Amino acid sequence: MPTETITAPRPNGTPISAPAKAGLEDIIAGQSNICFLDGKRGILAYYGYNIHDLVKGSFEETAYLLFYGKLPNASELKDFSDKLVKARQLPKQIKDQIASYPKNVHPMAVIRTAVSELSFFDQSAEDNSRNANIEKGIRMMSQIPLIVAAYDAHRNGRQMPEAKPELSHAANFLYQLLGKEQDAEVVKMFDSALTLHADHEFNASTFTCRVIASTLSDLYSAVTGAIGALKGPLHGGANEQVMRMLLKINDPARAKEWVIDALARKEKIMGFGHRVYRTEDPRATHLRQFSEAMGKRMNEPQWFQMSREIEQLILAEKKLYANVDFYSASTYYLMGIPLDLYTPIFAMSRVTGWVAHALEQYANNRIIRPAADYTGPVDQTWMPVEKR
Repeated sequence: MPTETITAPRPNGTPISAPAKAGLEDIIAGQSNICFLDGKRGILAYYGYNIHDLVKGSFEETAYLLFYGKLPNASELKDFSDKLVKARQLPKQIKDQIASYPKNVHPMAVIRTAVSELSFFDQSAEDNSRNANIEKGIRMMSQIPLIVAAYDAHRNGRQMPEAKPELSHAANFLYQLLGKEQDAEVVKMFDSALTLHADHEFNASTFTCRVIASTLSDLYSAVTGAIGALKGPLHGGANEQVMRMLLKINDPARAKEWVIDALARKEKIMGFGHRVYRTEDPRATHLRQFSEAMGKRMNEPQWFQMSREIEQLILAEKKLYANVDFYSASTYYLMGIPLDLYTPIFAMSRVTGWVAHALEQYANNRIIRPAADYTGPVDQTWMPVEKR
């Protein structure tokens, strides 16, 4: 939809203060201290810390930063990590519920439902104080990976291993999902991927979360709404579609021809372009390296080779850069993660950003209620039904 510049007043006489744009593009919807984006220079930072530095630490450190607004010292990090470990459990009713779910539903639907149900078993669910919400955020951060791993075990007819308290957040999830501990290099790549996905300003799911929080609804409601927004293929589901594309191509020698044919049919190539970035997505910088490294580790370099061919072609033909979804697809695939769990993993990470934004919204709240630029008919004459 093209930008529409309007100079006349609306039909109801109120002035129009800004050009109308689809999708609220470039519209400032609020202030935040959490996430800084510079689309022209390709910068992403949480609370002023560049993402390229944060990946040197752990996801637990990033989560602490998002929840508390500062990086933890060693003692604070240990206390935070201990809380995460203690929260690695689901109420028996939730586990039984997951075991009763159909085995053919999308895991994002499972997370959406189970997270909402978690509120039934949290005595502080309706307590919107900051401390209570941070504690809820810590529990959700630990419980969402359990929901993902438990459902995958259920649908595949196997038992999910018990959590190991000595393992990090990333390492324990991979262990419970894949059934065996992964080595340090794989764990570090996965941990970094969680950090890279943790927050991204007022994206669709985060804005949904803030809108719900602005009504002073509870944190579980806000996060459940965010999960529903993330489920959409234009937001969280793109990396799953990227991998399905690579599996269709299945040969680096076919990559260019396949993409050229797809472009001729005006098909959308998932994993490229971004509403904000006009240069390389800084998250893609790291995920490209992870994809290449995993290809070498697993002796399956073809997925990275295909991705690289496609990336170079799309940049040359469409002037679009790879985004966070493009290389995360092959990275997760080579880790042995099922395709339909890519978006749930996104939720496992992004819950930290959702909680941070809900905390910020609650702290300085005014209900979010934007105006609409009415473009419908005016001054219509009503007639009784028998005369219409």
